[in-house]
Amino acid sequence: MAGRSGARGRPRSEAVERSIIEGVMRLLEEGVPLADISIERVARTAGVGKATIYRRWPGKEELFVEVMRVMEPADPELPGTSTRDDLVLLLEVLRRRGLANRSSAFLHNVQAQMKSSPKLWAAYHATVVEPRRRLGVEVLRRGQRNGEVRPDIDPMMMYDLFLGPMLLRAVLRPEGDLEEGLAERIVDTLLEGLRPVAP
Repeated sequence: MAGRSGARGRPRSEAVERSIIEGVMRLLEEGVPLADISIERVARTAGVGKATIYRRWPGKEELFVEVMRVMEPADPELPGTSTRDDLVLLLEVLRRRGLANRSSAFLHNVQAQMKSSPKLWAAYHATVVEPRRRLGVEVLRRGQRNGEVRPDIDPMMMYDLFLGPMLLRAVLRPEGDLEEGLAERIVDTLLEGLRPVAP
């Protein structure tokens, strides 16, 4: 949050931004639907002026996306030591996110509300989902350059192959196991078939 640029040199207060985000979360926890949360209502709850919010986020959708980012597990710092290790870290974050959504009716409800708003879901996809996808694809491109994975397969399709089993269990099969070590098993199984073939 602190990384966003300030308005005309005026320093940003992390405490103010935190209180705004916590204000939205408080309203959601009280059962207020996303559609009924206005900037004015958030400002009252957080004890700030509307202009304070608009200086940080241009609108409601951008603020809600920021709230969702805060509620999710943080993106990992990839060590870059190997394609395998980086892919395992990326899938492990997805596994933990799936567990969090299962254990929290609140998170599940907010996600469902976001998906029912095309504009909000598109903003979330563009600012949260797509950057993570680009990161995973770049890991595989680096693996192709380093000779760790086959150079003849589209890295975007490869990344979908890695994501597929975890997403299936985390999203489409709520009864599916998300056990410890699942990320490693998925990555190791797929890498067996994606390693370059010796001449």
